[in-house]
This record gives sequence, C-alpha cells and structure tokens, in this order.
Amino acid sequence: MSEAVQIDAVSDWLHDLQDRICAGLAEIDGKETFREDSWTRPTGGGGRTRVMAEGGVFEQAGVNFSDVTGDALPPAATAKRPELAGRAFRAMGVSLVVHPRNPYVPTSHANVRFFMATKPGAEPVFWFGGGFDLTPYYGFEEDAVHWHQTSREACEPFGPDVYPRFKQWCDDYFHLKHRDEHRGVGGLFFDDLNEWGFERSFAFTRSVGDHYLPAYLPIVARRKDMAWGEREKDFQLYRRGRYVEFNLVYDRGTIFGLQTGGRTESILMSLPPNVRFRYNWAPPVGTPEAKLYTDFIKPRDWLGLSA
Repeated sequence: MSEAVQIDAVSDWLHDLQDRICAGLAEIDGKETFREDSWTRPTGGGGRTRVMAEGGVFEQAGVNFSDVTGDALPPAATAKRPELAGRAFRAMGVSLVVHPRNPYVPTSHANVRFFMATKPGAEPVFWFGGGFDLTPYYGFEEDAVHWHQTSREACEPFGPDVYPRFKQWCDDYFHLKHRDEHRGVGGLFFDDLNEWGFERSFAFTRSVGDHYLPAYLPIVARRKDMAWGEREKDFQLYRRGRYVEFNLVYDRGTIFGLQTGGRTESILMSLPPNVRFRYNWAPPVGTPEAKLYTDFIKPRDWLGLSA
C-alpha cells in the first residue's frame, strides 16, 4: 500500500465525532441528555451506544460508535467484493438516527465507517463508506435545498463530480424497491471508497461527518416550535413504518451488524419508538400529506445543477 493506514487516527476522530454530535443534539433538545452503554463483543471489539429518549425535541435519538473485529467478513460486506470473502476484518464507525417529536421536523440519519480486511500473505484492503439522508414527513423546499447545499459543500473540496455522484448513489440506495418509493429527499451515500488512497478518502469521510450537524440543526431550529395536532402525528407514525421497512429489509449496516453477531440493542436503536402501520392507505389528493409523495420523495435536482 502506498500510504500507511492510520487506524488509530480514524478511531480517535470517530470518538470525537460521536461526542460532538451528541452535544449538538442535546443542546437543541434542551431537556434530555444521552445515556451511554459501553459494551464488548465476545468475538472481538465493542463500542458505546448513546440514546436520548423522551426529549423536548427528539422522541428518540441514537448515536452509536462501534469498533469490532472478526475472523471472516459476512455476506453483507462481500456481496459486491466476493474476492474478500473469508478475510479477517476490523470495522469501525459512527451511526445515528434521530426521530423528532414534532412531525414538521424531519427524521435524519448519518453514518461514517471504515473497514480493513486482512489475509495472511496478502496486502490489507481498506475502504470507507457513509453519508447522510433526510426523511421529512411534511416537505419544505428551503429545508431540502439547505440539506443538499450543505451536502454539496462537504464534497466541493474533492472535485465537482463528487456531489452529483454520491447524491445519485443516495437516491438509488434509499429506495424501497418493494414499494418503488424513496425514503426521503436523499443527501449523500458512498461505499467501498479507497481509490483516492487513505489520506484523501479519510479526509472526505471526515468532511461528510463534520457537515451533518450544519446540515440538520438549522432545519430543526426552523421547525421544532411549529404547531401540530393529531392529524400530523398520525401521518408521521404512518410514514415511520417505511423507515422500519427499509432498515430491516435493505440497510447494509443493519444486515452487517446482525450477520456478525453484533449487539442487537445497538443495531436496532435506529427504529422509531412509536410507529403505525395501516393497510392499503394513501393520502387524499391535494392534501399536504399527498404533497410529500408528489413533490419531495422523488429524486430531484434540488440545487438546479443540471440547468
């Protein structure tokens, strides 16, 4: 490998990122703080899970750090890289999901991760992955534009093609195939990133992680005090069902964690505390709820770059 892989530097940054995100979310919540559970994994590694429940702004927010090792990469990690099957691995990352109380505040998700796969007599292979995406229940153009503008700012130092590439990947990834429906308004998603070398790949991953709070907190501040009633809450709970479907059926991080025997409570902290499923329902045409489907959860060029 042309560059030394600085695993300790990645670990230190991830710990610091978890601290900063928890502090930022707790400050804007104003009522609750995060409870921490430190845990170890019998087959190697561990982590620290932080959850804030029943806050003033957030019904539940989970921010998880993990650093685990294993003797063989699971199928979720080798599906697109079968040549790595059977290699030992070290995987570390920060993953978070925030479920707000007010239906006008979007749910948000972010994840940054690092993998190292090793095999005796072979050169180690590393890669980074991650991103962040936004899942509104009631759409606002200015929120989606701000989210994507901040996403673009995270990518700009790394080339003009990076934001469009990883924005498209996010649109494609957070798609519920069985419903032909997107989860939200997208953002950034990338995986298997190592073609830039360690230093540049790590720098980009840091930029993505560091831009999460600037992307999300201004939206929370704009929407958290908006008045809402039972109608809005009912729709929020219904739409949370889509979040559950995606995380349990498609999410690579969830599948990886379960396949490697990870800590179940930490893996499933991403699920909302309250959710409502309803058979064969659709919002009436012309309602604010219907506008989410027609105007927001379809891939769009939010920044007008194609023009």
